[in-house]
Order: sequence, then C-alpha cells, then structure tokens
Amino acid sequence: MSHQGLLRFSTAGSVDDGKSTLIGRLLFDAKSIFEDQFSNLVRTTASRGGVGGNVASDLAVDLALLTDGLMAEREQGITIDVAYRYFATPERKFIIADTPGHEQYTRNMVTGASTADLTIILVDATRGVRPQSRRHALVAGLLGIRNIVVAVNKMDLVEWSEARFAEIRAEFASLTGKLNLRNVTFIPLSALAGDMVVERGAHLNWYAGPTLLEVLHQAPAGPAELGEFRFPVQLVSRPGIEGAYTRGYMGRIESGRVAVGDTVVVLPGGQTSRVSGIVTFDGNLETAAAPHSVTLLLEDEIDVSRGDLISHSAAPARALRRFDAMLCWMDAERLDVRRKYIVKQATRSTKAVIERIDHRLDIENFEPCAADDLGMNEIGQVSLKVRDALSVDAYAENRATGGFILIDEVTNHTVAAGMILALDGTGASHG
Repeated sequence: MSHQGLLRFSTAGSVDDGKSTLIGRLLFDAKSIFEDQFSNLVRTTASRGGVGGNVASDLAVDLALLTDGLMAEREQGITIDVAYRYFATPERKFIIADTPGHEQYTRNMVTGASTADLTIILVDATRGVRPQSRRHALVAGLLGIRNIVVAVNKMDLVEWSEARFAEIRAEFASLTGKLNLRNVTFIPLSALAGDMVVERGAHLNWYAGPTLLEVLHQAPAGPAELGEFRFPVQLVSRPGIEGAYTRGYMGRIESGRVAVGDTVVVLPGGQTSRVSGIVTFDGNLETAAAPHSVTLLLEDEIDVSRGDLISHSAAPARALRRFDAMLCWMDAERLDVRRKYIVKQATRSTKAVIERIDHRLDIENFEPCAADDLGMNEIGQVSLKVRDALSVDAYAENRATGGFILIDEVTNHTVAAGMILALDGTGASHG
C-alpha cells in the first residue's frame, strides 16, 4: 500500500453524462465489487436482453446500479441523492461521492464535494460543456478542491475523435482562469467500453496521458494535519484519569496538530492555557494530529463550553460577529433579508441575519450581477451578522472553520451552504 493516504473524490456533471456508469465501471474493472453484486448485474443484464459476448461490455448499461441505490433513482434512471462508495486497490484506498447531475440537486453536489480532495467533472462528448457543467466547475472552485479531472465521456459515440476532445478541452480550459481552478487534468474515456478508466483500451492511442485510475492513484490527499491547529469542542467531560477527576474537552482535531505543553487559546472568550494531557480510548498521547478524536486536558480551570474553539495562541482563529461569505442557496423558498436564520459552524450554532446581498454570480460568464435575493441553486456573495461571535478562518485556508450551513429559524430547513471569504476588512470582535 502506498503512503498517499485515503483519497476522497466526488463526481459531478449534467444528467446522463454517465457519472454512475463511470463509477460502476471503475469498481468493476478495479475488481472492487462483491460476487453477489456481480451475479445481480449478470441477472439484470440477462433480464434486459443482454447480447452475450464480452461480459463487461454487456454489463456497462447496468453498471450504474452499483451506485444508484434508491428505488426512485432506478425507476427514473437518474441519480437523486449522494451515493457514497468505498473501494481499494493495492496502491490506495478511496471514498467516492457520486453526486446528482440534475440542476434541482445541485445542493447534493455541494454536500458530496465539501469533503473531497478531488472532483471528477464529466462532460458528454456528444453535447459538450453545458450550464450544469459550468455550475459544477464553479462549485468546485468555491469549495477549494485542489485537483480537478475533466472526464470527456462517451468518446465511443463521437468515433473516438481527437479533434472533438481538443474542442471540449479548449472550451472548458477557458473557464479555469475565471474560477481559479488548479491542477486540471483532461481525460478522454468511455465508461461504456472502459477505455481510459482503469485500462487504456484499444481506441484512444492518440492520447498519451494517464488513465483515470492512474490519476486517482497519484493525486495528493491534502493532509489536514498541515494546517493550523483547530479543535472545536463537542463535549465537556470529567473522565477519571489516574484516579483523579479532571475536566476534559472532547472533540475532533479538524486541522493541524497539538502536543502536551503547547500554549493554546480558547475562542471566542480569549482565555489561554497550556495542554497538560491528550487522552484517547487507547491511552494517553504526547502529540495528536487531524483527524483524530481526542480529549484535551488543560493546566488551568477555565470556562470552556461546547461550541468553543481551541487553537494555538500563536496562530488563532478569529472571533467575528460580521463576515462576508459566498452562499449556495439550497431551498425552494428564496433568500429574504427580512428573515432570521441560524448559522451552524463547526460545533457552534447562533442566530444570524443577512445584512446585504452583494451580488449573484452569472453561471454563463461567472460575472457578478445585482440581486435582491437568491433562488434555489443560485450562488451569491452576502454579508452576515451573527448574535454570538464565531471562531472562523477563511474557507480557502480551512474548510472546517471556514464553512457553515444556514438554517431557516421558522421552518428548520437547511437553506444554504456558506464559505467565508478573506477576513481582511471585516469587523472582528473578541467577546
């Protein structure tokens, strides 16, 4: 097993671009499906009049069944919810988030891609880059996904044309500068036939680049322990430690690492102390890193509650009551600045109002345009004011402390996913 670590990746694209079939092909050719799943695919193919011959080719039509698990998905032939799948090769372990392609379910794509190290954006070679492809590229850029694979699928339907692939690559490449997309890899492939998914196949000899699986094997996982130390407190407890009862602060290290003796600050209150112990189910540690769940002990008896954030005093988060953010609106009810919302960020929740809408992004050209509200799947920049200070970072620096969800106070619906923008010029408040 390589030392690249677990890779989380998502798929995105328009309806019928072949996302679920591609993932099914990837699992099938990487020999990562169980015998009972294989038998079920064989039976399904036979019941639908499979033509015999190459089993993998016959099954390709039904490979989407490996990921489309909901009855409604199978009946409609579309992906509705995010389907998570785990698989492994001798070189690496993977978690896949197969996300819906229909515009109505863009919010599901945001959910699936929010933890991804890499995203695969499919483009149908017969139809080219479409509005939903642009939308997914925009979301990937906003979510700060480090590696993008543009998979030009259904090359078999355009006679494996190198010219068609080059045309689509040029069209998509024109978007990358506007969206600040980096490390973009273009791959021509056919999920139906299998060419350039796991094996190179026999039809794309003009393409000298890597297969999809080769890219997945080499992509960096973006280890969270490299960031600044961030520890949202989930629970305050008094565990028995060496016969004594000592207050402990339980949670998961979202980024960075911590060691016994480190000086830390508790936000938003601003109290400082030193780490006196790091406790886990398997015993005490001298140091710990993301994404481990631990109980931290501090030298001083200070006021720490669920929702507080512990970070190194030399590199703290910022406690803010106002900040600017990008919102992906997810609710059928449009954003209304007169309504009250609840912001949930890390382990803290507080009431919030949207003071203003700065602009909405046009999906066609990614330019800002004036807006009085936001509708479902629209993306725009807003300014928020919260009742209780939140301990935050810019989303580009830390997903855990820079991301949040917005909940309607009346309906309790999750109405938006938010990404905090650069903090320069915002009004900080410590207390």
